Amino acid sequence: MTLPALWLVLTLVFLMIHIVPGDPVEQMLGEGAAPGELAQLRHSLGLDLSLPVQYGHYLSRLAHGDLGHSLKFQAPVRRIIFERYPATLQLAFLALLVCAAIAVPAGVLAAHRRGTGADRAVGVFTLFGLAIPNFALGPLLILLFSIELGLLPVSGRGGPAYYILPAATLGAALAAILTRMVRGSMLEELSSDYVRTARAKGLSTSAVLFRHAFRNALIPIITILGLQFGTLLAGTIVTETIFSWPGIGRLTVQAISSRDYPLLQGCILVIAVSYVVVNLLTDLLYTLIDPRVRLS
Repeated sequence: MTLPALWLVLTLVFLMIHIVPGDPVEQMLGEGAAPGELAQLRHSLGLDLSLPVQYGHYLSRLAHGDLGHSLKFQAPVRRIIFERYPATLQLAFLALLVCAAIAVPAGVLAAHRRGTGADRAVGVFTLFGLAIPNFALGPLLILLFSIELGLLPVSGRGGPAYYILPAATLGAALAAILTRMVRGSMLEELSSDYVRTARAKGLSTSAVLFRHAFRNALIPIITILGLQFGTLLAGTIVTETIFSWPGIGRLTVQAISSRDYPLLQGCILVIAVSYVVVNLLTDLLYTLIDPRVRLS
């Protein structure tokens, strides 16, 4: 089902960006360009052909690994994307680490201390995390840590300090979702017979929580982490724009604003393939975590 899904995504993107009003040729040459110059450039780019013919040419080039030539940057789309993609991957991995570092301890604590003040405090944190979107949290972090305190850089990509605010912005909202999932999975496992048996044997609390309950609660947690990583790759568009991060998300915005058809289609293709691959790796990871999946 991977290939039909990717084909459907590419087809929808191709149709939508051609339906939206605007002419990329006029944006490239400017409003004062002569009609002859516009017609010549439109012909050289193949934009004067009918939509089905353009679509057929695009699929033919794609089958040969050719993503086309960027109208804005005047360079091969494949080269532009692979120059920007590592920055997005690094940011997504760090955001996922931030998410897991916050959500796993908080979720385990909330499940272990169910109904106490700690559980309610975690619930308030998840509520705020779900209520504050990235486009609001990012500027707030910039105002506090960059402008008021002067501790971290505002934007760009450089040393380790440049990663902190974007990764925190992406990871905080996802941590709220994962915390609730960890708490729910742990509560289900902690009420199981094998956990009561482990406690009756006199095992320590940490052994019961992490060696027994948490390992069996990992399957739904890994599922959410895999889906969230795919969401991070697609959801970095807003965060990369806020922090001027030179990744594929910001590149997608630039392609949309300049009506760069080949570049936009290439960005969407890479994001879609990444999402599919991450979900496949998540399914394979199940067999390593729980042998019952492999044996079945």
